[in-house]
Amino acid sequence: MILDLTSAERRSLRARAHALHPVVMVGDGGLTTPVMNEIHRNLVSHELIKIRVMAAEHAARAQFLGEICTTLHAAPVQHIGKILVIYRPRPAETVAAPKKKTKVRPKPPRRTKRSFQH
Repeated sequence: MILDLTSAERRSLRARAHALHPVVMVGDGGLTTPVMNEIHRNLVSHELIKIRVMAAEHAARAQFLGEICTTLHAAPVQHIGKILVIYRPRPAETVAAPKKKTKVRPKPPRRTKRSFQH
């Protein structure tokens, strides 16, 4: 099952992904189990990732994109050249709870130059 995104969500995600670098590279071996595990780990920690695919054929890269999205329940955001952008929101249980605010004590005033002279 592929996650569906609206065009506005996809546009926003493309803008966020612009500054990202590819975190996973798919080589000549294709989508092996270790590669899929690495993609899964990166999706859990980052939600939005770029993947570089070294396959020469456009059809093969499109097939990889579809296979990754269906296997990992992710959404395809963008496919430009050899770069694939994939998004999967973090599950609710893995989102960290907000940290408690601690009281910050104000620093004592700095001593002036004259206070050291006397």
